[in-house]
Amino acid sequence: MAGHSQFKNIMHRKGRVDAVRSKIFGKLAREITVAAKLGTPDPAMNPRLRAAILAARAENMPKDNIERAIKKATGADGENYEDIRYEGYGPGGAALIVEAQTDNRNRTASDVRSAFTKSGGSLAETGAVAFMFDRVGVIAYPVGVADADTMLEAAIEAGADDVSSSEEGHEIICAQDSYGEVTKALEAKFGDPTRTGLIWKAQNTIDVDDETGEKLIRLVEVIEDQDDVQNVYVNFALSPALMAKLEA
Repeated sequence: MAGHSQFKNIMHRKGRVDAVRSKIFGKLAREITVAAKLGTPDPAMNPRLRAAILAARAENMPKDNIERAIKKATGADGENYEDIRYEGYGPGGAALIVEAQTDNRNRTASDVRSAFTKSGGSLAETGAVAFMFDRVGVIAYPVGVADADTMLEAAIEAGADDVSSSEEGHEIICAQDSYGEVTKALEAKFGDPTRTGLIWKAQNTIDVDDETGEKLIRLVEVIEDQDDVQNVYVNFALSPALMAKLEA
């Protein structure tokens, strides 16, 4: 899990400084609307919607924006978005999975392909890299809710597969099939998590040199900048020196 967490933490910090907040809110609102439309507008009965709302709150998205996004799902004239997954390779042979939501497949495919190409990557067929990843559930809590041993014990009892605790918090990983049960058990003990949802977790991470790492960072940034792209998952790990440079 280290590679995924390491990279996402860097991108999250950069995102808070560099990204246009309206674009972040737009992507969050789209996920809320899609989740509400595919399930029920009640987050207590819709795990995906609940996860989307938690993500929105983590970015300080106003409550009115969240409510509007949910109401939009019940409107007859709203856009019909669908989930699409793209897979590809970046410099150094790194593998990437891109999750998008679109109302126009042709536009999104063209945009994602262009983002890969202009940044030294290449789009591949669906399934080309997914076998290198596992679809798992993730539940995150702030460090203050429990110490590492208490969280590990609770997570194992709930049926989780792995726990990573650090000064930034606790991240619990579980199988996709047990995600709902594990989430409920941990919420009953520790309250609302800071983040929860299904992700693509690399089975193994590859180390890349700093030059390649910088190229991969640029590739992911260009892909994430596409309006229809929701998430990007990778299987590479950055060196401590490059991480320090990016965090500076």
